[in-house]
Amino acid sequence: MNTEPTPQAFAFESMNLQVGVRLQFITYRRLKPVQYFSTLIGYIKDEYMIVKMPMENGAPIALVEGERVTIRVFSGVNVCSFACTVERIFGRPLLYIHLSFPQAIQGTPLRTAMRVKVDLPARIAGREPDAAAVDCLLANISVSGARIETRESLMQDIGEMMLEFTLSPPPDNQPVTIRARAAIRNINTLRSEQAEQETHAYGLQFIDLDPGHFMLLQNLTYEALLADRQKIV
Repeated sequence: MNTEPTPQAFAFESMNLQVGVRLQFITYRRLKPVQYFSTLIGYIKDEYMIVKMPMENGAPIALVEGERVTIRVFSGVNVCSFACTVERIFGRPLLYIHLSFPQAIQGTPLRTAMRVKVDLPARIAGREPDAAAVDCLLANISVSGARIETRESLMQDIGEMMLEFTLSPPPDNQPVTIRARAAIRNINTLRSEQAEQETHAYGLQFIDLDPGHFMLLQNLTYEALLADRQKIV
């Protein structure tokens, strides 16, 4: 049975594009389409979009005005794509492009919060200033929550807690520390044949996640979806 979602027509506003969102930028100058990543700078509705020039090996890719490209974006619950034409190229030092405004947008709905496998050190503590922090491993993450693993048992009725970890998002890979309020939603105990000590796994739900951090996690999910589907849980 085919369980793939059926593409649907989307209005531009329904994508809720925010300045800074990562875009997949697809060109057709070779035998096979080539995928790059770009960033939305802004747009003027019904006129044009402004995006950063995609880079390859530290240099801007070669584009010509009038060239057809496809843009794909992950809105958090949908992957949307649309065709554009390169209208104007601004070289160094600006390195951005004007694209024609999309006329037809197709979107494929995904589940509300796709999780991405990660393997990152993290710390978790109660919300009180003097609460002791516990080291843990961040095993997967989404815009709505995360799974952590730790050798120490946490109390399920601990209430809200603070989860802290660091991401290094592209393109500059500068570390960004994320501190997110979270609540425990489920608990599992894991036992490895190689390790005598049990590991405790906790499913966390984020509470009022910072919009900037939401965008970072959204982009992390989007890039994993496009570049390495093995990381999607």
